[in-house]
Amino acid sequence: MDKTNKSGLEHFYNLGLSLEKQGDFDKAAEAYKKALEADPEDHGGIKVRLASINRGETPKTAPKAYVATLFDQNADMFDYILVDQLGYDVPLQLREQLIKNFPDVKYEKMLDLGCGTGLSADALDDLANEKTGVDLSENMIEIAHEKGDYQHLFVGDVVEFVSRSSGQWDLIVATDVLPYMGDIDIFFDKVACRLSKNGVFGFSTETLAQNEFNGLDYKVGSHQRFAHDEAYISKELKKYGMNCVSINNIIVRAEQGEPVNGHLFIARKQS
Repeated sequence: MDKTNKSGLEHFYNLGLSLEKQGDFDKAAEAYKKALEADPEDHGGIKVRLASINRGETPKTAPKAYVATLFDQNADMFDYILVDQLGYDVPLQLREQLIKNFPDVKYEKMLDLGCGTGLSADALDDLANEKTGVDLSENMIEIAHEKGDYQHLFVGDVVEFVSRSSGQWDLIVATDVLPYMGDIDIFFDKVACRLSKNGVFGFSTETLAQNEFNGLDYKVGSHQRFAHDEAYISKELKKYGMNCVSINNIIVRAEQGEPVNGHLFIARKQS
């Protein structure tokens, strides 16, 4: 991005934020759209933000440039912010459910999609022998590498990874990944292909009250993350041959002092 476009992006994006905070969503949307003209790759996640204030169509997924930028910028403080400040403990909750549903099972190969700094690898360290991590943020991958919990690490988009890979894994996990994608059809299809016979898929979602979905499968919430309807998730699992073993209502994290509701799913590929 050249300096002129970067300057325009920052000006209109900040103007949009200010107007949004004032409750003037129409003028905020105008500013955001001008920011998007300056940055078609959408590093600021403007399409998602427009959807969150009901001034734009809900995108099928968050822009890759936005997700990479968001997590690259926060990599150094990620664990502290997410775990200590926001109370995020989904990897530990996932561990509990895996042990509860599959006691005494140890997985030979684990694939951690959206691995971030490696919180899931740490929580599941003794449950899997060989761990592979994938994340769009290069800075996150560098930190995960320094921790040393993974045997293999890749920088890249998780949907593209499972689409292009020919590998097979006994356990695939995706904690805090679905909040950055709306349409999960291709993702679940390719995850099922990458699961070995009787392989296990564990993942988390964020959700809203049923009436807020208005019949939609997914929606961008007020904090610019995707929420998914439980029925949509269950339907997609069944569609691609994964049996839902358990669904648990969870608190994913805190946001501005309020709990964010979600679900923790454990599914198993049909033999």
